[in-house]
Amino acid sequence: MEHQYPYYLANKAHQPNVDLAVTDKYSGQVATRVAMADTAAIDAAIEAAVNATDEMRRMSADRRQAVLNHCVARFTERRETLAMALCVEAGKPIKDSRGEVARLIDTFRIAAEEAVRIDGHLPTLEISPRTRGYRGMVKRVPIGPCSFISPFNFPLNLAAHKIAPAIAAGCPFVLKPASRTPVGALLIGEVLAETDLPPGAFSILPCRRDGADLFTTDERLKLLSFTGSPEVGWRLKARAGKKRVVLELGGNAACIVDRDADLEDTVDRLLTGAFYQSGQSCISVQRIFIHEAVYDDLKDRLVAKTEALKMGDPKDVQTFIGPLISEKEAERVAAWIDHAVDAGGRLLCGGNRDGALVAATLLEGVPEEQPVVRKEVFGPVAVLSAFDSFDRALQQVNASVYGLQAGVFTRDLHKVMRAWDELEVGGVIVNEVPSWRVDNMPYGGVKESGLGREGLRYAIADMTEPRLLVIRDAPH
Repeated sequence: MEHQYPYYLANKAHQPNVDLAVTDKYSGQVATRVAMADTAAIDAAIEAAVNATDEMRRMSADRRQAVLNHCVARFTERRETLAMALCVEAGKPIKDSRGEVARLIDTFRIAAEEAVRIDGHLPTLEISPRTRGYRGMVKRVPIGPCSFISPFNFPLNLAAHKIAPAIAAGCPFVLKPASRTPVGALLIGEVLAETDLPPGAFSILPCRRDGADLFTTDERLKLLSFTGSPEVGWRLKARAGKKRVVLELGGNAACIVDRDADLEDTVDRLLTGAFYQSGQSCISVQRIFIHEAVYDDLKDRLVAKTEALKMGDPKDVQTFIGPLISEKEAERVAAWIDHAVDAGGRLLCGGNRDGALVAATLLEGVPEEQPVVRKEVFGPVAVLSAFDSFDRALQQVNASVYGLQAGVFTRDLHKVMRAWDELEVGGVIVNEVPSWRVDNMPYGGVKESGLGREGLRYAIADMTEPRLLVIRDAPH
């Protein structure tokens, strides 16, 4: 990791200051310093994006594809640098950091493929005697300058899920990365600056939250895509004006484990789903509903394997549980665990905190009104509950203000279809945890979990709009 990093304004690196200190989330020490943008820089970036709109729109699909393929090649060359930067600034275990870099590469690769597949259609207009002799054609055109705000937990790939489809669609953009983890987005910017994107096509600007108002309110921007907390996301939507808004927000994802599930396989998947990245994922497994016939067996297996997870330095390849993003967040998670136990819940394993580290924690018998059940923990905590009726389990999954993804472990196709019909979520994942995501699928939620969908093709649809052409046949 370098000693300092510039921000990118209108495709160019600028180092006006080193005001943002980025810490190593494990040691707590300052790892690097990053330039911070002020309101004037943000305004200039938006103006540059507006000025780049026509040239971006006129870029041929193969040129946009070439930009994205260049990124794929360069990220592949620099994958270990990217992974180590991610490990330091986010505290993500190095094995998981390398996995996120692989997904970053996938996301840009898929975007390159989709860049040459943005097709229109031919609507049939001759639907009555009045419309005979009329032909219709629809193409998709870029929506214009876009505003992106990305979160701290996947600093590379969640920024990529905004940047890559914008380039594929032909939209200039301004991006605000999370202040706690800005380096990944700036490394993406470093590679984008090597390409022939038109001047002003992109800006990547770390800034203080109170100085980022223009990302939301500026009417020159035609779309706001935000990933983060529901409280912030819905507030931004209320202030976004006429622009299109896409929100990928929080969750307290649930899994149903039916009596016919393969328990050994299920345990391994639940471990990953609940404790990957120390639970700092909006689709982390937080609520686990287990059929009473297999409850004790699955619980014993799950506790044994959870207790065996290694917690510590994320740079150690054996580490599974790394630090949370800050000690303050670790204190909150530990307090929620204590509240659950005080309210009558039973601590099965974990529950202890060491600075920013919180041990992988399993609870059972927790009252439904407790934060670890009702809210989004965003930490390595999961709550077990027994059920005797599959329909009742579906109701328990739906008893949440969130609805992002849900997992169902069963061999019964009829139950799979019932879950797909009944669960109020953006996606039902069968014989796998809701934390599973592949980067070309539609991804997003309902209720408090958000609005719209990510996934390359679906994001491109949001960043474009249909334009109709009608031709009347000439008289014979």
